[in-house]
Amino acid sequence: MYDYDWSTIVPNLPYLWKGMIITLEITVTAIVFGIVWGTVLAVMRLSPIKPVSWLARIYVNVFRSVPLIMVLMWFYLVVPSFLQQSLGVSPKTDIRLVSAMVAFSLFEAAYYSEIIRAGIMSIARGQGNAALALGMTKWQTMQLVILPQAFRAMVPLLLTQGIVLFQDTSLVYVLSLADFFRTADVIGINNGTEVEMVLFTGAVYFVISLSASLLVNHLKKKRTV
Repeated sequence: MYDYDWSTIVPNLPYLWKGMIITLEITVTAIVFGIVWGTVLAVMRLSPIKPVSWLARIYVNVFRSVPLIMVLMWFYLVVPSFLQQSLGVSPKTDIRLVSAMVAFSLFEAAYYSEIIRAGIMSIARGQGNAALALGMTKWQTMQLVILPQAFRAMVPLLLTQGIVLFQDTSLVYVLSLADFFRTADVIGINNGTEVEMVLFTGAVYFVISLSASLLVNHLKKKRTV
């Protein structure tokens, strides 16, 4: 029978916390920029200007049709050369974190855009027409009337996508980036406790994701009351 050894977890908590900070940095950055860029894409998709709508549709379909791990590798190879040529960044500079943030932000924007587009379309047309009748421009109507209501309706879905994003950050393992999962794995290899560290890591992801899911369910119940 396997003899579990949990003694290495507590002494390595400071290193695990550093890894968790990187995981959270990627998550928060991708959520913020993903929602911002996703909102732009959603508005573009609904634009009456066909080329604008087509560009947004192509973007969304491309990123939703490609595995995230492949996108991570693409940007890991593309971002360094771009920064070196445009900003003169030294080839020795470690920009794996930046590459991961860019990849996750652009990838998640495609999913957020569909959520936001659905939220915008759920708002009754009469509200937009009323705003236009009051003298608002189309942009003012979208910014002040449609989007605020749409976002209030979309909060649970946006948070749910954020939970999925948090779980997917473990894929930066392929970039050898010292996120929470990678740090735990290295500690396990060095101490001969790989099984324990994988179980511990899974438990942490489970607790955080479950807590966030319960928050989403609470928000849904408040909306139905």
